[in-house]
Amino acid sequence: MAYEVEMIADFRTRVGEGPVWDPKRQILNWTDIQTGRLFEYDPASGKSRKIYQGEYIGGYANNKRGGFVVASWSGIGLWREGEEITYIHQGTLHGMPLQFNDVTAGPGGQFYAGTYYEDGRRAKLYRFDPDGGITIVQEDIGTSNGLGFSPDLSTSYYVDTQQRRIWAYDFDADSGEFSNRRDLVVLDGEEGFPDGLTVDSEGFIWQAMWGGGCVIRIDPDGKEERRVKFPATQTSSAMFGGKDLNDLYVTTAWNGTGENEPPYDGSKHRGGELYRVRIDDVQGKAEFETDFAWPE
Repeated sequence: MAYEVEMIADFRTRVGEGPVWDPKRQILNWTDIQTGRLFEYDPASGKSRKIYQGEYIGGYANNKRGGFVVASWSGIGLWREGEEITYIHQGTLHGMPLQFNDVTAGPGGQFYAGTYYEDGRRAKLYRFDPDGGITIVQEDIGTSNGLGFSPDLSTSYYVDTQQRRIWAYDFDADSGEFSNRRDLVVLDGEEGFPDGLTVDSEGFIWQAMWGGGCVIRIDPDGKEERRVKFPATQTSSAMFGGKDLNDLYVTTAWNGTGENEPPYDGSKHRGGELYRVRIDDVQGKAEFETDFAWPE
């Protein structure tokens, strides 16, 4: 199946990540983790701009009470354009620094955020609740990455990039608990490493492959249904947007992350741009929002 892939913004992101669509504003945001920048793209005008420069931000979510909940390399906080981050949790947690990578909002307004450490320390996936509660969802992680939920909220999905695994869990939407972890997909690394993901309205996972230059659509049983190729090898994450949620936005990165990278063909372009591709026969589903109150 052939697709028309369009490059819509080029900020030469070192580690472009975390695309999030805001259906209220009809705006896409994304981050460059290793330069501490946040961007937005407005499809109506075709214009994109930088909206933040500061802390390294691994991920963020739209917040019902305004602004974003952000997960930086310093902690968890709330942020609005033109302001500094108002931190809720900062420093260390359970003896580990709060250096975050990918995140997502849960159906109860929770904020799921996983850590990543360049020195090889094992990471964790946390759930931060609006009432201040903090739960360790998963420990002993290499690189915490993509997170998502099935449309009926019976299943949650979670990626450990270093272990090249996409896990499925039983999900309790009332409590936000993950249980009964099992392998959904185990990849061999020859086509890259699983990174960020999103789940469409039919319950299929759209998995970005770091080093693979593609996004793979995977059915709920773990079988590949199709793949969309991009002119950059380091495809890092994916998100559906647009009025009808038929536009797939994909972030890429030009900078390598160090060890455990796939072998690269130096003649190929790594990335740094934001891409969009129309998927006419598939519709995404709206992402959840966090529900955190701003400190008085």
